[in-house]
Amino acid sequence: MFKGLGGLGDMAKMMKAAKDMQTRMAALQEQLTQIIVQGESGAGLVRAEATAKGELTSLKIDPAIFKADDKEVVEDLILAAIKDVQKRAAERTQAEMAKLAEEMGLPADMNLPI
Repeated sequence: MFKGLGGLGDMAKMMKAAKDMQTRMAALQEQLTQIIVQGESGAGLVRAEATAKGELTSLKIDPAIFKADDKEVVEDLILAAIKDVQKRAAERTQAEMAKLAEEMGLPADMNLPI
């Protein structure tokens, strides 16, 4: 007579797990704004820092590269450093997401929405 009620318990577990995941994802989102990654180009002549969310927070340029006739080289180095830090930020985000997935008993390669 009450056969269907067993399914309600499973549904409640699923809802609790979904709520837990939502809470943990929100916490991870906040963590990603605090994690700083570094990128560089030109053997360290240009260094960039960003949050793991990809927000550029710092750009440092060695004064040795400032020569008027090297303007294009400097621009290329700056762009390369920014691209490097963005790539590292994305990699760090994926690593943190995989860690969270594993902690929740999900496959590490599961694509969790960010």
